[in-house]
Amino acid sequence: MTTTTTTTGEAAALVVLAGTDRLRRADRELLVLAGTLGQTHVVVPAAPGDALLDALAAHAVHTVHAPEGGPGDRLSTPAVALAEAAARATGARVLLLAGTPEAKDVAARLGVRLEAGVVTDVVALDADLVATKSVLAGGWTTRCRATSPVLIATVRPNSVELPAEPPAENLGEVPAGNPAKVPGEAPVENLAEVPGEVPGEDPAEDGADAPGGPPAAAPGTGPAAGQPGARRPRVRTHALEDTVPAARVVGRTELPVSGRPALGEARVVVAGGRGTGGDFGPLEELADALGGAVGASRAAVDAGWIGPEAQVGQTGRTVSPQLYVSCGISGAVQQRAGMQTARTIVAVNKDEQAPVFEIADLGIVGDLRTVLPQAVEHLRRLRGE
Repeated sequence: MTTTTTTTGEAAALVVLAGTDRLRRADRELLVLAGTLGQTHVVVPAAPGDALLDALAAHAVHTVHAPEGGPGDRLSTPAVALAEAAARATGARVLLLAGTPEAKDVAARLGVRLEAGVVTDVVALDADLVATKSVLAGGWTTRCRATSPVLIATVRPNSVELPAEPPAENLGEVPAGNPAKVPGEAPVENLAEVPGEVPGEDPAEDGADAPGGPPAAAPGTGPAAGQPGARRPRVRTHALEDTVPAARVVGRTELPVSGRPALGEARVVVAGGRGTGGDFGPLEELADALGGAVGASRAAVDAGWIGPEAQVGQTGRTVSPQLYVSCGISGAVQQRAGMQTARTIVAVNKDEQAPVFEIADLGIVGDLRTVLPQAVEHLRRLRGE
């Protein structure tokens, strides 16, 4: 079978998103990173709405790729088929996904289909596609590069600094007399898969060479991301037939709403272990004061003190917040594997010999029931509350 790939001349970076309702912080990090690597294309599991297109326009996204018939109820395979089609159509040299278990499943399958190298838990990626990641339970930092023409990378949350967001009232504004950039005009193109051929992309379709069409802007010369005049990306829909056997999703249950950020994306995590004695009240107060999430060690989860969705460690979630506050956790290697890449680590423990102090930037020997309320009170004083 022969496949054809058409590119737009500029190297493409493809971002695979898991939802269409809003851009999470992890999604924005992927988009910022993609913008440093080439022309940004985005894959979404269903038709994007106006709000999402406006948000993507603020990141100078060129094209959004969506399935013709919606996401369906099959696990992983629809996302894989769509990302594969988009990658071949754009000639993307790098595909970026979030560092979630679901995204890693998609990345692995894509690696097989595209014969591409896969690097997981990336914390930095340079223009030459050299990836930086931590290995061996966070004990070593490595730099690696795929030997294949295409790289697939899952990026650990909080690894990319986000620029300051522009005022909301500036988004979507259009200079007078420029009807080509009216919000809501996102051209849609339907692409049907032909056996033995992958949908191509013609630069003329974008108006780059078409008579009377807008000239193609050189990289970095178009409207700045988030500035007035930023144009919505166009939408390409793909008609896909993927017959690969797959499990089907029979039901979904929403997690209880806590008002706190998701553990994997939080910039501040306050985690407790066996030393809490099952009382996470002081940790929750500190987390709320800092705008962070609450995590836990496996010992606390196994004891039934907190749900498994809060577990941080080798057999739980891996987090990389700007601040990680460890409370009553000894800091065994299994727990360190899930948090050692945090920017700043503060440890509170009554045992001055606890291993966690070996990696802590600040260690406090004391009872968390005394230390944490004092920290919360001090924060409130600083804010004038």
